[in-house]
Amino acid sequence: MPERGLLLVVSGPSGAGKGTVIEELFRRRAGLFYSISATTRAPRPGEVHGEHYYFLSKEGFEQEIAHGNMLEYARYCENYYGSPRGPVEEKRAQGLDVILEIEVQGAMKVRHNCADAIMIFIMPPSVGELARRLRGRGTESEDVVRRRLETSKAEVQTASAYDYIVVNDEVERAARDVDCIITAEKLRSQRYTGGFLE
Repeated sequence: MPERGLLLVVSGPSGAGKGTVIEELFRRRAGLFYSISATTRAPRPGEVHGEHYYFLSKEGFEQEIAHGNMLEYARYCENYYGSPRGPVEEKRAQGLDVILEIEVQGAMKVRHNCADAIMIFIMPPSVGELARRLRGRGTESEDVVRRRLETSKAEVQTASAYDYIVVNDEVERAARDVDCIITAEKLRSQRYTGGFLE
């Protein structure tokens, strides 16, 4: 039996660079699995079921909720979004460390539903740098950027509820910090499965 994998919940404001840090982490470390979310929205061109999202009907999603098969879920613009429990538990049982990249409210639900989840908050180095990154995308209006910055201030206030805070001032360093967190968590005495102490 392989050692059970970790569940890493990664959150942070829009523009903090969560996805970029996770991509760099995957380049550095083997044995990781990126959890795929489920949604009731229609697939966009090029999106593949089971690769980009699990696309479910509204009734199907609500059945999953009723059976306790969602680690967390929320409803936005008439559509459900959530994290299916089954694939996460399956990969952890195989010894893979599962990464769940979700927003703050969902993360708190996962912590409630999965006591051994490791909570990591990716913090931007400053409000000014976050604003620069959001505007640098060139994909959103100034009004949307301002709203995102206001939301980010509220999200940052929740960082103390996480186990770790990683400041993403430089992607390679932030990914290395997350890599170190994983190593340290695997070395916790509670996880020791060797025979010497038995």
